[in-house]
Amino acid sequence: MTDFNIPASLLDENLPHSIRQMDLAEKERLARDIRQTIIQVVAKNGGHLAPSLGVVELTLALLSVFNPSRDHIIWDVGHQCYPWKLLTKRAKDFKTLRQFGGLSGFPKRSESPEFDRFGGGHASISISAGLGMAMARDLNDTDENIVSVIGDGALTGGMAFEALNQAGGLHKRMIVVLNDNEMSISRNVGALSQFLSRNLAHKRFLNFKDSTGNFLKSIPKIGETLYNIADKGEKSLKTLFTQGMIFEALGFNYIGPIDGNNLEELIRHLEIAKEAEKPILLHIRTKKGLGYPPAENNPSRFHRVPGFEPETGLVPTPKINAEQGPGFTKIFGASLCELASEDKKIIAVCAAMPDGTGLGEFRSRFPERFIDAGICEEHAVTFAAGMATRGLKPVVAIYSTFLQRAYDQIIHDVCLQNLPVVFCLDRAGLVGEDGASHHGVFDLTYLRSIPNMTVLAPRDEEDLPDCLYTALQLNSPVAIRYPAMPTHAKIAKHEGFKLLETGKGDMLIEAEQKDVCVLAVGHRVHPCKTAIKALPNNNISLFDARWISPVPEEQLKKLAAAYKGLVFVEENCRAGGFSSACLEFLADNDLLGACKILRIGLPDNTFAEHGPVEELRKAYGIDTDSLGKQFVNFADTIK
Repeated sequence: MTDFNIPASLLDENLPHSIRQMDLAEKERLARDIRQTIIQVVAKNGGHLAPSLGVVELTLALLSVFNPSRDHIIWDVGHQCYPWKLLTKRAKDFKTLRQFGGLSGFPKRSESPEFDRFGGGHASISISAGLGMAMARDLNDTDENIVSVIGDGALTGGMAFEALNQAGGLHKRMIVVLNDNEMSISRNVGALSQFLSRNLAHKRFLNFKDSTGNFLKSIPKIGETLYNIADKGEKSLKTLFTQGMIFEALGFNYIGPIDGNNLEELIRHLEIAKEAEKPILLHIRTKKGLGYPPAENNPSRFHRVPGFEPETGLVPTPKINAEQGPGFTKIFGASLCELASEDKKIIAVCAAMPDGTGLGEFRSRFPERFIDAGICEEHAVTFAAGMATRGLKPVVAIYSTFLQRAYDQIIHDVCLQNLPVVFCLDRAGLVGEDGASHHGVFDLTYLRSIPNMTVLAPRDEEDLPDCLYTALQLNSPVAIRYPAMPTHAKIAKHEGFKLLETGKGDMLIEAEQKDVCVLAVGHRVHPCKTAIKALPNNNISLFDARWISPVPEEQLKKLAAAYKGLVFVEENCRAGGFSSACLEFLADNDLLGACKILRIGLPDNTFAEHGPVEELRKAYGIDTDSLGKQFVNFADTIK
């Protein structure tokens, strides 16, 4: 793909404020430039294509009706924020999207304090954040508008409904835009629903409804009865023809559904919503991938896509390293299916990521034992705990970063009751271009401190099946963490499952000279092995701990006594992680003696940036070359 120049229309210094003065034709031309730019840049950098293409008109409509320097617009998750970035003074840097040192793929307050009012990355946050801003606005006696944009997927999260419930109860002036890009509605019902909702939600009608209600209530003796009849009549009418009753019941005035890709209609309805003094929910329907046929025809594939050919939509076939493993996610899915074919008590649970967590085959083969809980990690964990009380063996597959949201449930509903739930944490460690909100670099820390919780980190795809098999035999809470990407290690053909001895690691390289031993865990084991083998005059040993909770206590004792220096390596924040666990054990048992220590991991005082994984590993000193240099420097201090 040749380099792509950002259209001049997007580099206009007067954006985004000049949008309000544009006519409809000018805005539609701008929409075409936005789509072309997003397609070209995402084709090169990868990213969330289909969601962003679907909200181009919505973004233009919001900037046509509201003043983004004054009004607060919050994007839920942020998958659809690329048009927003292009139109809010970041077009010239858009080519750096998701690159190390470049623009984030999500809303980020530090990147644009004026326009990114709230950071995104995880789902179901925008209504809670917006309500907080509305409360602050009223206490501060200001009058800015608050608009929370949330997708139908994010609305499945319980946090969104908690926020809706409170917002309706507080009667705070705010607008929630429900971007529905999955469900469909027939043309006739949609037109009638649009007509009724539009008229029942107009400010003049709302004022009329209030004044009429007050008048009816004032009638002696029968006023309350008349009001209740009228109120029930209005609600039953809307129930027949709209999908808004649930929102009306929560205290919102509902408008919609309307065509979310019709710029003129969007502007008109946002103007109506802006007039209201009550919470308003505007329900719009958009088409994911609009304007790019490959994404329109396959929005799921183009939800988040690596680099591709913009002319065809085809993703180039990656070069396969002959020594590269098949990938942890794939092996997890295959292993779980193999185990489930022999044990009907095994249940697979995920939170809206069946394919991303490797459960696609399980869903096809064992549909009655597969549960997708939606974007509801808290519910998924307690749901699994409930099954565990009845003798089932739930395996909960969730990305490391998303399991953080269920921390309370892990503690109180699983570990406190010592229930046999197995957590399989995909995307552990650095995940790359999605950045700080998606890096799985805290799981070792937040899991290993919980009583009854066992934590393992397989070094490669060959080790993972045995970790999974062992976890299902322990009859207690277990977490297994691993990355999505493959290891660059030659993997033996899987032949049966082996029960691992709890708290026992493997010595992979044992040097004759007992100077330094590297204790690594998880997918940093093989880079350590490669680094050590490349060193001249090798006097460094390598131990794969595998177990983080409990740590390999007996082996640790022997290593601390035998070696002059120990190096701990992990792809987790150092605070409270693997090295902390080992050092706590050694210190508590007075086993450190004169042994020198080097801890290598991710920094504790900052969130890891976004960018290609290998660039990030190099920046944080945990890539193969950096590890080798640190080993040599540390060994030199021992002599």
